Amino acid sequence: MSMPGFIDTDILTPEEKRMVALERAAELKDRIADYLAVRDSIPSGFGLADRIAVCKGRVISVLGATAADWEDWRWQMRNRISSIELLAQATDVPAADLDEINRVAERYRWAVSPYYAALCAAAGPGSAVWRQAVPSPEELRDCGGSLDPMAEELTSPAPGITRRYPDRLIINVTNICAMYCRHCQRRRNIGEVDRHQPRWVLQAALDYIRANPEIRDVLVTGGDALLLSDKEIDWILGELDAIPHVEVKRLGTRTPVTLPQRITEELCTVLSKYPPVYINTQFNHPLEVTEEAARACDRLVRAGVVLGNQAVLLRNVNNDPFVMRKLNQELLKIRVRPYYLFHAKDVRGTGHFVTSVEEGLHIMDQLRGYTSGMAVPTYIINAPGGYGKTPVTPAYLLDKKPGRITLRTWEKRIIAYPVKVGAKEEKA
Repeated sequence: MSMPGFIDTDILTPEEKRMVALERAAELKDRIADYLAVRDSIPSGFGLADRIAVCKGRVISVLGATAADWEDWRWQMRNRISSIELLAQATDVPAADLDEINRVAERYRWAVSPYYAALCAAAGPGSAVWRQAVPSPEELRDCGGSLDPMAEELTSPAPGITRRYPDRLIINVTNICAMYCRHCQRRRNIGEVDRHQPRWVLQAALDYIRANPEIRDVLVTGGDALLLSDKEIDWILGELDAIPHVEVKRLGTRTPVTLPQRITEELCTVLSKYPPVYINTQFNHPLEVTEEAARACDRLVRAGVVLGNQAVLLRNVNNDPFVMRKLNQELLKIRVRPYYLFHAKDVRGTGHFVTSVEEGLHIMDQLRGYTSGMAVPTYIINAPGGYGKTPVTPAYLLDKKPGRITLRTWEKRIIAYPVKVGAKEEKA
């Protein structure tokens, strides 16, 4: 679609200008009609609140718990569901799937927090949350891929460290998660035993950071960084805060999504001591944006934490432009800024989640302009071999010539745009 030309507003009367504006408003309204027609049919955690509450009661009953137990994150961790028999009592697992899930469990560990099991029960088998939580026989058929697609073992210059960039690095502090997501990029680290990194590893990682003054940004992750105790989190953040060249502390966690009970007032008191603290979490579908998740995020925001979301593009979970649009809009409502949309890594056993790059680009094309720029993440492909995040965008710059570039707008209008000639070109 090409633009017929710019309108010279100086020659229009006020009435003519208003007519142009009304025509444009009608055109814009028409552009969003297809999304509005399906928006309310896309399930969300807020929309399923009553159903989730019923399923929460079912899970509490199966586990012989109380409402007070449910709010205790340590109880949630002690009672992660990792047997198919218990899952079948708590949710409506199809009988035909029971043996298949057990076969997958022989190769790949799984566990689901009671909280997230209630979401699975509410949404049902095959739903977006179910596919992230419950083992699938597809995992056994996905024999390709790599155990370590980002070559993390080749980018670890010190114990507990992953370094892929000049001024920032990761400290891996634990292999523990509230839920072992079926698309996990680090499933090789899960093992069969939950363990935090020993203190000597953390000390070695901190010593490496102290010895390299170019490191200004440290991400503490795992596993899930917030599954350390409050005391240990306090110690790590305190040690990082005392290093003069460390300007930013980040925590990688999915607990607001899979275990919002972990976000206690006590934890938030610890986090508030060490600004700036950034937390990136991973909401992948609007079903995960629940009332409990919203309360957890509210506590974090009130503690001064800056929240971002790093979604993963997953086949049959969120590889739909309208699902992704609703997800990002729901996240902004709970003050979580969409940050990255990761192309799924080809981790062994997870190939059934991987989409085409074209799908990702189509989704991005249906976000830019169709919703707030705050709701548009950056689409990222991790370069093989540990060479870092590479942004991938639809083509908006079509041509470049001296004095002019050609743009493709979000509506696919082709527009010539005059630009100043560079200093070197002027001299020539």
